[in-house]
Amino acid sequence: MRDKLYLFYLGYLFFQIVYGFLVLQKTLAPIANFFEYMPKTAFNLFESIQFIFIGFYILFISQLLQVKKYDNLLAKVLYYFALFCFLYALIYFSFHNFLLDGKYYTKTFTIIRFIILPFNFILIFWIIYKVKHALLNYFIIGQSFFFIGAALSTYVAYTGLNTIPGHFFNFTQSLNIIFQLGLLAEVFCFSLALGKNVFILQEKKEKTTAELINQLRENQQLQENMNKKLDEKVQKKTAELIQLYSKIELEREQKIKDDFTKRIRKTEIMALRSQMNPHFIFNSMNAIKNLIMTSENEKAMAYLDNFSSLLRGILQNSNREKITVEEELEIIELYLSLEKSRMSSNFNYDIQVQSKEALSQYQIPPLLLQPIVENAIWHGLQPSLKATKKLTLIFDTTEYLKITIEDNGIGRKESGKKKKLHNSMGTTILMDRLTLYNHLNDHNIKFKIEDIEEEHRILGTRITLTYDY
Repeated sequence: MRDKLYLFYLGYLFFQIVYGFLVLQKTLAPIANFFEYMPKTAFNLFESIQFIFIGFYILFISQLLQVKKYDNLLAKVLYYFALFCFLYALIYFSFHNFLLDGKYYTKTFTIIRFIILPFNFILIFWIIYKVKHALLNYFIIGQSFFFIGAALSTYVAYTGLNTIPGHFFNFTQSLNIIFQLGLLAEVFCFSLALGKNVFILQEKKEKTTAELINQLRENQQLQENMNKKLDEKVQKKTAELIQLYSKIELEREQKIKDDFTKRIRKTEIMALRSQMNPHFIFNSMNAIKNLIMTSENEKAMAYLDNFSSLLRGILQNSNREKITVEEELEIIELYLSLEKSRMSSNFNYDIQVQSKEALSQYQIPPLLLQPIVENAIWHGLQPSLKATKKLTLIFDTTEYLKITIEDNGIGRKESGKKKKLHNSMGTTILMDRLTLYNHLNDHNIKFKIEDIEEEHRILGTRITLTYDY
């Protein structure tokens, strides 16, 4: 009963049954005899019950044919007409049962029929003209049965055929029975209409479901096409971005390489310039001059040979990116032999090598150790007042290569005080070269410098270079 259509149909049928009981009260039907105990009420209910089921009938027809969908004004007229029927039924019963005591029944019956019947015809034709519902034919046929029954009943009553003995319509309650036969035929049509309505709703539901499924399939296909196009666009855009990123990355890497190349060249030039201290060259030339002047020609020749070999080695190796530690050691040995000859007997050096063959397996930037050794001599040992000035080089290849350079000079702190006497860029250039070398190779060379101390006394300086893979 939640659906108004079936609620109104229930009211329509229920009050028709009540009307039927009122008609059957004077017959032998025991189910309706209880109205015999209230004849006045039953008489006054007769008119009211008819208008009540007519009111429900109007509301039912309006819902069944969905009149509002086709004509909003017609739907409102039907709605207010049904309310009028309910109101008339209530007023009629109240006045005739409690005030008028059945008076003016005939006049009221006649007047209301003259008003209702023409208006009813207008509404019927209005519905037929405006409403295009699939169940309209059931309404027309059912309404036709109702009017046939009503018209025939009125005609029999008007002509008095029911009172003529032996006539076809001369039987008990003939007028009401004829009218109710029309009602029964109308109810039968509306029952069929309700059944048809179920099929229509089911067809609409199936059609809507099919349309929804088709729409979902179309949406799915559309979504798949959109996703495919979107994937193609994303892939294309991604490829473009990857290509652009690769180009930018290559340009960036090339720029970095170019920058490093410039830095390496600049560093190598500076390193080359710093390899041979001008004082060392000047002193070496003076040493050769003194040897020649003192007629120590053999020593002068040997010194000159070592000096030229050192210069040739420095110039040759400065054009290479890497040399073996063994080759670097040869440069160091030449350099230290010259410094030994120049500085007299109070300078000693010691080179400890476990295996020169092992040193050939390791590579370093060219002329990396010579500036360290030179710096140790000129800034550590040369200013020292110690009787014995010693420099020790240890090449440890036990695990990985570890190079240790120790001197017993004045230490870093004192050397810093005397910095104005000699402007050396050796350490700065060394660190820069190691940074570039470590960046470009799969192994690192770690650099560490520290003072050698004992009981808060500076005994010298230690520099350590360690290979790290």
